Amino acid sequence: MTDFESFKKQALQELLEWLRVPSISTLPEHKGDMERAAAYVRSALERAGMARTELIHRAEHPMVYGEWLGAPGKPTLLLYGHYDVQPPDPLDEWVSPPFEPQIRNDNIYARGATDDKGQTWILVKAVEWLMQRDGRLPVNVRFLIEGEEECGGEAVARYLSEKPAQLAADAAVICDSEMFAPGLPSICTGLRGIVYGELHVEGARQDLHSGVYGGAAPNPLMAIAEILTALKDRDGHILIPGFYDRVVEPAPAEMEAWARLPFNEKEYLEKEIGAKELTGEPGLTVFERTWARPTLEVHGIRGGFTGEGAKTVIPARAVAKISMRLVPEQQPEEAVQQLRAAVESATPRGVKAEFRLLHGAPASLVDPENPFVKQAAAAMEEVFGRKTVFIRSGGSIPIVGLFDEHLRIPSVLMGFGLPDDNLHAPNEKFHVPNFYSGIEAVTRYLERLGA
Repeated sequence: MTDFESFKKQALQELLEWLRVPSISTLPEHKGDMERAAAYVRSALERAGMARTELIHRAEHPMVYGEWLGAPGKPTLLLYGHYDVQPPDPLDEWVSPPFEPQIRNDNIYARGATDDKGQTWILVKAVEWLMQRDGRLPVNVRFLIEGEEECGGEAVARYLSEKPAQLAADAAVICDSEMFAPGLPSICTGLRGIVYGELHVEGARQDLHSGVYGGAAPNPLMAIAEILTALKDRDGHILIPGFYDRVVEPAPAEMEAWARLPFNEKEYLEKEIGAKELTGEPGLTVFERTWARPTLEVHGIRGGFTGEGAKTVIPARAVAKISMRLVPEQQPEEAVQQLRAAVESATPRGVKAEFRLLHGAPASLVDPENPFVKQAAAAMEEVFGRKTVFIRSGGSIPIVGLFDEHLRIPSVLMGFGLPDDNLHAPNEKFHVPNFYSGIEAVTRYLERLGA
């Protein structure tokens, strides 16, 4: 039998091979790559000793399922990950090509390195090692690895709503988050929810000459700017009526735990943000603003003429991509209604405005005292040699809320990424020692649950 160190090195080489597949779910031209990536992980589950595997076709890109249920009387875990990745643009900012993974300074640089191929591979390889070493697992496992997380995840949402028996489990385990700091084991207990959509504003039937019609014709670009600034003030306070009604402040004990985290605001500004100063609601800490408060952000505006040179045109339409991050107790459906009412109220004369929802998911919060969470914290502490901290994340992993809603199970977020891993940005990376330690930590977690 291969020793554990050699096994982990082989797992790294397999990960590099998987990272070479440009599995970009949002771009139709990569449909073939998506199928290759799904087939690769299914083959990996078969090599890991799963008794049954299949590709579940419910949308454009398949979900990959695998199971081993040979531990009667022991807990059943649903191990979740995703094999699709974000587009790599802008390409000219990558030091090395995004789908030609390179290892530099103990980091793997590639699109999907940490989000989420690298962290999904941790789950697969931990199970494979136990099967290879012992010929069986200490617990029962089901894998669900999807291919549409980065483009809305509607297929898996529909699938979960059917509550298929083959997804029955006691808890879900997800490696798709980060450690608070290098070497500090961290479990994420809270995620913000999301509402993402487009604000469409229409004016005249067609683009108009600004000299001939300027001063009389409505301008959708100006209108969209007016609407957006009516939704949030300069201090970052959201002005949508009723939006904060359900917001609950973190418990004092949680706030005290956050205050003890090793955090330097100046270093955070310089190394992670890279701006002149931090913004947001005054009087709140960074953790409150990013973990426990809702947001409204603008991601892009298109309309009119943006090419080189001059073109004096009043555009007929404009579009803004916007999102709201939600905190526990806020409901996506209600937030959409509130947003639409606020947009209608802020729409200036002469234009028509409409918010079109693309996708949404609720926030989630798990009790750190949950036994599945506590055992994960103990396993990570054994591997990293430091006490595990419990944090929240400002990001959204919609599947966590769906597991809670449809399967009624808690999600254990064992994250092994780092804050500077450049998720969704050029030069995404994954720290190789974290990859190795992740395999070891998940292995110990499964052993502890089965003991």
